[in-house]
Amino acid sequence: MAPDFIIGGAPKCGTTSLHQMLDQHPDIWIARNELYFFDMDDPIAHGDFLEVHGNDLSWRDPEDPTFQDWYRSRFAEAPNGSLIGEDTTTYLMSDVAAHRIKAADQNVKIIFMLRDPVKRAFSQYWHLLRSGRTHLSFERALSQEPSIILGSTYAPALREFRDALGAARVHVVLFEEFKTNQQEVMDGVTDFLGLAPVSVGAIDTWHNKTKYPAKMKTLLRLNRVGRLLVRYRYKRHFGGDVRLWSRIAHKAYQHWFRFVARRILTQDHPPSEMQARTRAYLTRHLSDRNAGLSALLGQDLSQHWPGFSQ
Repeated sequence: MAPDFIIGGAPKCGTTSLHQMLDQHPDIWIARNELYFFDMDDPIAHGDFLEVHGNDLSWRDPEDPTFQDWYRSRFAEAPNGSLIGEDTTTYLMSDVAAHRIKAADQNVKIIFMLRDPVKRAFSQYWHLLRSGRTHLSFERALSQEPSIILGSTYAPALREFRDALGAARVHVVLFEEFKTNQQEVMDGVTDFLGLAPVSVGAIDTWHNKTKYPAKMKTLLRLNRVGRLLVRYRYKRHFGGDVRLWSRIAHKAYQHWFRFVARRILTQDHPPSEMQARTRAYLTRHLSDRNAGLSALLGQDLSQHWPGFSQ
């Protein structure tokens, strides 16, 4: 059993809300949580999944029958006749996912949500900060956390997926349009999947409400400890025999994260805005990294993304 469609990214672009809304369609069943199967050995997206014991590198191989069985088991609860989906937002930033998804099933359809790349990069920084992955300022994190820039580099990956699966099997949603006209966007998605439309007014339009730190300096200090534990966040994601120390560290991270969420992450808005010089740099750089994206999607993206020039 394999999915009929995949929500493949990008991170921090509203995919969680899309997942929740599609999951309420009577003919759709989506696996819970992100699966990270087709890019499980990617050191940029999932450095936590790689381990080094002495001088030996250990990683998770999607061609391993054990992990293939694990992946199929994620869909075991799907009702007969349902259109089956999975949601992994890191596939768009992976250089290997398109090839692997095609090899697994050439008929699968994939949905991507894109957002103003500058705003998306800033949003991912706050995500890394909240989860303990960085203790740096945004400006320093740009050169230390490659996923911030890579996650906002859409054009090369979209071309790769279109080449691998065919343009007819790739559907792109803009986050900005999703916010302003959810019904039209949902109609486009259900039409792409070959299903009857669903009324947005009749379902829960769930949103992943983001919380920000009330005390930025305190969180940065806490993250110097948290970043040592965050590598154990996903140690139990793929099941199997997990070492005792990894289980202990996994629980320690959960306790640490709950403490931070309750005591520090209490504000509805970021404690600071992006600096103007940083915004100017990212606007130019991410426009160049996404050269040709407007032509690829057949619309002028500068109408939605201020300063975007490609």
